[in-house]
Amino acid sequence: MRKTRRLVVKVGTNLVTGGGLHVDRRYIVRLAGAVSALWAQKREVIVVTSGAIGAGAGRLGYLEKPATMPERQACAAAGQVMLMKAFGRAFRHMRPSRAVGQMLLTRDGLEVRQRFLNARNTLEALLARGAVPVINENDTVSVEEIKFGDNDTLSALVAVLAEADLLVILSDVDGLMDAPPHENPKAQVIHTVPEITPEIMALAGGSGTRLGTGGMVSKLEAAKVVRTSGIPMVIASGRDPSLLSAIVEGRRVGTYFPPKGERLAARKRWLAFTAKPRGMLHVDAGAREALIKRHKSLLPSGITRVDGRFDSADLVALAGPDGQVFARGLTNYDSDELEKIRGKKTAQVAKELGALLFEEVVHRDNLVIL
Repeated sequence: MRKTRRLVVKVGTNLVTGGGLHVDRRYIVRLAGAVSALWAQKREVIVVTSGAIGAGAGRLGYLEKPATMPERQACAAAGQVMLMKAFGRAFRHMRPSRAVGQMLLTRDGLEVRQRFLNARNTLEALLARGAVPVINENDTVSVEEIKFGDNDTLSALVAVLAEADLLVILSDVDGLMDAPPHENPKAQVIHTVPEITPEIMALAGGSGTRLGTGGMVSKLEAAKVVRTSGIPMVIASGRDPSLLSAIVEGRRVGTYFPPKGERLAARKRWLAFTAKPRGMLHVDAGAREALIKRHKSLLPSGITRVDGRFDSADLVALAGPDGQVFARGLTNYDSDELEKIRGKKTAQVAKELGALLFEEVVHRDNLVIL
């Protein structure tokens, strides 16, 4: 990780608010100092922050995080102002002083390829000027259907968007533990997780706190996203932000998740994790093996079922006989056409549709294995 030149640092609600209903300005200053130290090493740092709803709740006079969506959105509106004021002041007083740039994202804003590219161009422009992007979900307009779910997921997608070399999730825990710490005082940090197995997921326990929405489960889900994209990730305690320097120097801090393989091309990363599938194609075991092991395209003969309504060129998910999604890709045929040609040989497609438009339903160049 010594070669890291661009990293995303996510800070959780409990760190930013000190576990209360306000912005912990002293913590923000310490975080800004740690981030500035990385910039001094010619490492570009993007910050993904939580805490707007928690901070806004206190500002609007709530005694705890409200339950209804309109109230949470109102808290986010008030709290985001407080967050950015704290970040702006902290980085302004660093030496050298740095500007910050606020970016508020929603999932549907990244699902459209052009909007995804616009967001990436904005990031690049901020970084080129030496400014620190500070990113949060736009909770004031997000509803359940378009939410990222939590900022762990958001940070993973930002790492994909920014083509980062590393994602660091700073939390109020030291990393992934080998047993629940509240049940076993001898629980130890697992320093490296080469694969995210069901056994590893079982160690994650529950999700969220009274102020935050993320938990260890969401952090492991974030790890799945970045690892598949070829980006490593670290979960570490954020109580001492200066540990960021130790992390990028490769010292054993927190839990390290190595990348799964070669880095995916930018377009395939968008297909895999940012865009939303419009339907699902179920394929037989032979087709799944051909796609995964032999890197083939998907042919009509391998499709057993078509779910959903979609047009040609839409993104679809691919599931095997067990129902598990294993790939995504852009379809050359719409759902009505696929209902007619699923399970058929290529020679039969022209007879069903009047012409053979494409030999492949999903070409391997438009396919990504998850």
